[in-house]
Amino acid sequence: MARTRVEAQPATGTTLVVLVGLGVSFLLLMALLSMAKSENLWDETYLLFGALIFYSAAAVLYLGFGVTGLSSYVRFASLATWAGLVANTGAVARRWYEAGHPPFASVYEMLLSFVWTLAVLTLVAEKRYGVKVIGTVTMPVAIVGVVLMQLLRTEVHPLVPALQSTWLHVHVTLAMLAYAACALSFALAMMFLIQDKMQTETFLAATSLFGMAIYVAVLTRFEKWGALSVVAWNPQEKSEAFLAKGVRLFVVIPDLGWMMLVVLAAVSAPFFFYLVWRRTADDGFLSLANRAEFVSILLQVLALVFFLLRVRDGRYRSLDADGLFSTNLAASPFLLSGLVGGIFASLLYLLLLWRRHDLERMLPPAEELDRITYRTIAIAFPLLTLMIAAGAYWANRTWGSYWSWDPKETWAAITWLVYAGYLHTRITRGWRGRRAAYFAIFGFGVVMFTFFGVTYLLPGLHAYA
Repeated sequence: MARTRVEAQPATGTTLVVLVGLGVSFLLLMALLSMAKSENLWDETYLLFGALIFYSAAAVLYLGFGVTGLSSYVRFASLATWAGLVANTGAVARRWYEAGHPPFASVYEMLLSFVWTLAVLTLVAEKRYGVKVIGTVTMPVAIVGVVLMQLLRTEVHPLVPALQSTWLHVHVTLAMLAYAACALSFALAMMFLIQDKMQTETFLAATSLFGMAIYVAVLTRFEKWGALSVVAWNPQEKSEAFLAKGVRLFVVIPDLGWMMLVVLAAVSAPFFFYLVWRRTADDGFLSLANRAEFVSILLQVLALVFFLLRVRDGRYRSLDADGLFSTNLAASPFLLSGLVGGIFASLLYLLLLWRRHDLERMLPPAEELDRITYRTIAIAFPLLTLMIAAGAYWANRTWGSYWSWDPKETWAAITWLVYAGYLHTRITRGWRGRRAAYFAIFGFGVVMFTFFGVTYLLPGLHAYA
């Protein structure tokens, strides 16, 4: 009997690899057929679509490893990451050629460079440091980045006067390298917590809290009668619609708010059961928490599907103006990214729940992961320092002052202080282990807000970035 079971394992592994291969082949064939009808055979859009296909294939294979425990999936996932990097490199080269300058002049271009750098560092961590499953965290981040790129404006425009400087290339190159290194340190810190025997139940609570934060943020757009407000779309200008300069026009989508409220309750349930389990020590509540997490994934997927169907090219009324106004996913990129990110986080928890022993077996020891995280941040911090210094020098040449307390500048300084705090506490107070890992995870959260949140929520001199 045991012999039969061992022989059946490779067949299971082969099945998923074949299915992923067929899926990739089909999607690539569709892309090639579209390319055949296009005048530009090497369009950047097709290259990015190829990168998305391969990065998604890598993520599926990592999840397959989580379900089956077969290490062969990790090898194929690494190959898919390499293929995605090749397509990503083609997109970067194409953009550079079309624009006549490195792809650093807009959020779209910086995301393009960020995802490329993250993929490179993922492969370096796999090969150089033996963190073979680092892609379980970095590939979902790369996928969200590419999805965001599909929604942002991609037109090549002449550089505004403030950007017509060699210092643009220096400043943004340093920023993208630093941010990608911070993303890698985040993934390494998560791997460390697994190897450091943090309770799986604690990861469950953190996943639930993360989902709660996402849906609480989404529900800040909740309107009366259960509608959800989203930014309207101007189809003529292919951009967000505005009531006045700097004032976005919002439309309300009926009933979508109620659905998001139901999903908020679903993602909160695991945390509630976790708290009851901690109080009563009754493992039955822990079992309920895990079942609730699985149900929440299904509801999150359903909410994502409804969001896509309702927001994509719809027409709805506004509370601020008469008539019906268009919607488009490109007007709500961060709402969409939040919904996708919540699903990925929940799936990663399931991977940990089902295959923690296999993950631990494929990771370096906790002490080594702690050292690698430190080394990564030790590289990221000087890059952040040089980025701020280059930006200040560039600002003085462009605007006549080294520092203007622009929101982007302020949050860049906060990011620098967070990582300076990490290095200070480690060197002078000997902080290692979990406290250092928490610092690295928090730091990446600040980086993401500096990169995305400030750009869209806090207008300033960096509005184009």
